[in-house]
Amino acid sequence: MSNVPVAVVTGSNKGIGLAIVRALCKQFPGDVYLTSRDPQRGQAAVAQLQQEGLKPLFHQLDIDDLQSIRALRDFLKDKYGGINVLVNNAGIAFKVNDTAPFAVQAEVTLKTNFFGTRNVCTELLPLMKPYGEVVNVSSMVSASALGRCSQQLQQKFRSDTITEEELVQLMTKFVEDAKKNIHEKEGWPNTAYGVSKIGVTVLSRIQARLLNEQRKGDHILLNACCPGWVRTDMAGPKATKSPEEGAETPVYLALLPSSADAPHGQYVSEKTVQPW
Repeated sequence: MSNVPVAVVTGSNKGIGLAIVRALCKQFPGDVYLTSRDPQRGQAAVAQLQQEGLKPLFHQLDIDDLQSIRALRDFLKDKYGGINVLVNNAGIAFKVNDTAPFAVQAEVTLKTNFFGTRNVCTELLPLMKPYGEVVNVSSMVSASALGRCSQQLQQKFRSDTITEEELVQLMTKFVEDAKKNIHEKEGWPNTAYGVSKIGVTVLSRIQARLLNEQRKGDHILLNACCPGWVRTDMAGPKATKSPEEGAETPVYLALLPSSADAPHGQYVSEKTVQPW
């Protein structure tokens, strides 16, 4: 088993994920895994970084597929005995002018962005080594979408005692309400992506609380962050930040010094803790 520290970035064959891998290859003192659903795209991204003189490693990961998540889990457990840095970056977004019905957008977006990310956390968080860092890439849209929820929903999503089960029930309800076309009447904003990222931010708050309760002495820091509006396939060419600039906050959180005890359980943007 290798004693080398290991970092894993989900959904990292392009965009912000690729920029995070690039930065970690330069700054993280260990092995960095670029992962993607499609092995060919992943290997091509690895080759691109190798041409830049960097040494990323590749492992297939489709966060929509539990078998794929568990295969990665077993590989990391066997080879490294755990994980030092986990960046949950994988996610999808429908284009603004996409003609897919809202019910479909809600189901597909939540499946990956919330439920897929949650499955990765369920399987990989137990492998986090002491002084490890977990970064869940959320979005500024989570904060604006939260503000457009009913007061009742806002209260639930801001609660310091909400459980993972309660959050799952709420995310499931959103998809069901969207299918019945009553989501707005039920107090939801008209954005599937926004709701999926509310889920990621709140999940991060819950997970940080559980780490405090169950693994206090391990000094694992877990945060949600917003990379900003970044020029990627997802956000389009008009966005204000380069992928490298978008990677800055996730990388900052991934490389917090072992002496740090904060931020933890926070929503961070521009390397600054934001109110939730």
